[in-house]
Amino acid sequence: MNEPRVVAVIPARYASTRFPGKPLTLISGKPLLQWVWEGCIQSRTILKVWIATDDKRIAQVARSFGAMVTMTRGDHLSGTDRVAEASKDWFPDWVINIQGDEPLIHGSLLDRFIAGLNPSFGMATMATPLTDPADLQKPDVVKVSFNRTGKALGFRRLVELAEAKDWSHQHVGIYAYQPKTLQKIVRLPPSTGEIRERLEQLRALENRIAIQVLPFTFNSVGVDTPGDVPRAERALADRATRIST
Repeated sequence: MNEPRVVAVIPARYASTRFPGKPLTLISGKPLLQWVWEGCIQSRTILKVWIATDDKRIAQVARSFGAMVTMTRGDHLSGTDRVAEASKDWFPDWVINIQGDEPLIHGSLLDRFIAGLNPSFGMATMATPLTDPADLQKPDVVKVSFNRTGKALGFRRLVELAEAKDWSHQHVGIYAYQPKTLQKIVRLPPSTGEIRERLEQLRALENRIAIQVLPFTFNSVGVDTPGDVPRAERALADRATRIST
């Protein structure tokens, strides 16, 4: 069986409301975006990795560390919309949308994710077990519920402790789309849940597009606010120590 043809896009915008300039924020001496890109290009399965942005500052920095950049419109409401524009003329088996706020993303994790993709789903994403019950009430830690077949049942920012059994995994910002599904999603209007929760994947789910959830044990350290930077730096330092010992 031939391996699927896979390309990846990292959408990056400067004008984040919670953290302006986040992609260029230095994490242990490197832009956050560079950490994510370096993890992606380690993949043995992904054919090409592109950074998609509408900002010349991000494009300049990305090109300086060797990334391929595609410029997109500035009016996109989500990373999915930006990825769809960047990849509209490509015809791989899967397009991977890798959100640029997970500096610990690495190639072997992406390879295992791709190996698990089920073509009966038009879309897939990743999850990792929640280890701290306090995260249930942290809106920046997105929770996902899925059934035994790996089909997503819902995504939430806040979950009550009594519901913890059904929401035992944290969502990781990696998506895979079959190209036709991706273009279908971005032609749909924003859904009620997407607007309420500020979670773009709910547009697909609320329009009956089934999402496969692949669970992995992964130290997810998303950088959503400036306060997350020290935590990300500690996690990167811990990883470097483990690799060197």
